[in-house]
Amino acid sequence: MSEYDRIDFEMLEENDDDYDGPDAYVDEEDDDSLLDLEDLQDMIQERTGVAHESPMLPQIFLSLFNSQNVHRTDTGGNGNSSEPRQLRTIGIQDLHHLLNPRSLDSPTDYEEDDDEESENVGDWHQEWFPPHKEPQQPGVELLMGGEFGSVSSKLRSKGNQRNISQMILGQSSRPRGAISRENMTSELIPNTNGIAVASYNANVYCGQFSRDSSFYYTCCQDFRLHIYDMTSPPSPYMKRPRNLRRSATGVWDDSDCDHDTTLKILKTIQGSAGRWTITDSHLSPNNERQVNVYFFQSPTVYMTSTLDSSVTQTPINFQEPNHRQRARTHWGWDDENSFGIWSCRFSADGNEVVAGGSGQIFVYDLLADRRTVKIIAHEDDVNSCCWADTASGNVLISASDDTFLKVWDRRSLGASQKPSGVLVGHTEGITNVSAKGDGRYIISNGKDQALRLWDLRKMCSSEDFDNGANRDYRSRGFDYRYGHYSKPKHAAHPRDCSVMTYRGHAVLRTLIRCHFSPAETTGGQYIYSGSADGKIHIWSLDGRIVQVLDRSKTLAMTLDPFAEECILPNTRGTVCVRDVSWNSNEPMMMSAGWDGGRSPPKSVVARHEWRGLSKMSYGLEDWIEKQNIERNERATRTRQTLRVPGAFDVEEDD
Repeated sequence: MSEYDRIDFEMLEENDDDYDGPDAYVDEEDDDSLLDLEDLQDMIQERTGVAHESPMLPQIFLSLFNSQNVHRTDTGGNGNSSEPRQLRTIGIQDLHHLLNPRSLDSPTDYEEDDDEESENVGDWHQEWFPPHKEPQQPGVELLMGGEFGSVSSKLRSKGNQRNISQMILGQSSRPRGAISRENMTSELIPNTNGIAVASYNANVYCGQFSRDSSFYYTCCQDFRLHIYDMTSPPSPYMKRPRNLRRSATGVWDDSDCDHDTTLKILKTIQGSAGRWTITDSHLSPNNERQVNVYFFQSPTVYMTSTLDSSVTQTPINFQEPNHRQRARTHWGWDDENSFGIWSCRFSADGNEVVAGGSGQIFVYDLLADRRTVKIIAHEDDVNSCCWADTASGNVLISASDDTFLKVWDRRSLGASQKPSGVLVGHTEGITNVSAKGDGRYIISNGKDQALRLWDLRKMCSSEDFDNGANRDYRSRGFDYRYGHYSKPKHAAHPRDCSVMTYRGHAVLRTLIRCHFSPAETTGGQYIYSGSADGKIHIWSLDGRIVQVLDRSKTLAMTLDPFAEECILPNTRGTVCVRDVSWNSNEPMMMSAGWDGGRSPPKSVVARHEWRGLSKMSYGLEDWIEKQNIERNERATRTRQTLRVPGAFDVEEDD
């Protein structure tokens, strides 16, 4: 399972000569990086600005040299030493890590070397490939193509002719009826750092709205599912008293004090205890059922009801029919045919469930109560899977740690187990895949710190994939859980077939998720994702980052959510935002973040809204001045790029 990815030690053992990390063996006779006192003093002085007369550097250098001299003296040829000391030779790279855990070199100083696969760095959220600051042509063509919402609203916005108040006031005079909701809300993007609405003493792995946004649910590492009513306004925060009652088992029952919220709780379900957490969860289209994946290396997921008071959980077994299982161990089933499930999704009609796990994907028919499809899909774990559209259940998408997304058409699986196509572009494992729902466009988050947009009509064929596009470009020994990503040799796979690439976020520590914005209010023209650096990134389809929300500045539940937003000092540790969900009825989103500075772990769900002038810290005059400056800048760019034939420039008087 990807949440327990292990470093490929076999690969490291096969390539010991290429490994030059801090624990690598250094040959004293052949290596030129042995410490030279005067040279290193000059080098450190030049890079760090530390004076040569500083007493600290000579002391450090002399201590290191004495250690090496002791090693050489004790292992000399006189035979007086009874047992040589095992002191490793210290090189220049080791000294860099001792003096400064962060890299002394700027990312712009990096020069690609064909003999080295990657460069060691210390800054875990380093942006090796910065995000786009200008609109990219492929993304602009998609925005203006009509497949991502209304084009007329984008044209009005581009010409600065968008006034929501005038649109609403003039609605009665329109002969063709009401204005679409998208025309009024497509540019209303959540722009606040949020206020906490729920907190847990366990990490939240899933946090999503229902399809109609009538309720919001979370799945925690303590195997609890919480469902909240989003049609009711938040209530004032009141700290719950500690429950001092002793349960029937004789253990103090404190289950009520590890969950605080200002939302109305509809239901709380205690899931079946597993090995680690609830790795995934999904709602049926009618919001009545929910499937949950409990990580304990088992081919079984559990389905529960969301609307009634029942807490019964129905198991769905993806294993072979009539298959006899051996005894269950602590790590799973003692069976060579056993496997784990990591991801699941309901079909458009709610009658089937697609699931992915240990290199395989499955389809389960709920009406027939049996598994109908099994595909040996990938060479590594399948971290995420989905249906390509909401109209039919024929096309499946699987995303794996082998860096590839594969497209499967159930109508052709009887003749061959090969995919209909492969989406090639990521250079590291894929954490999440999400479909727009039209059967054409999907997005994926990769551990190569890139979010990619794909068009299924431009995928790589199975023949091309087998003839060279399947080459592996993953970095040896990289483990995303530790939060360090060295600069890769390739920004993308050489056979990249993605349409757009979005950067700026950190896909580290956990399987960060990504989504399209709601089609009902934005036409799906935005893409958003959580990040391990504690921020929520929202991109326009053209590649630009249009909004960044900082979870480290989220307000506490005790503050007034309707007051003017203020900035409080950040007293918490690094927040990791794993999942984000955008409300389909209003410009508001909810984010689930892990507070890394807490022990035991603590998660906070925050509510992010779009706030107008009445709740912003600046006044109306500041807003008008900002609008005038932006209008003048757009007019200047238009005059520079557009010229009418036969026209002439009019120079303004000084």
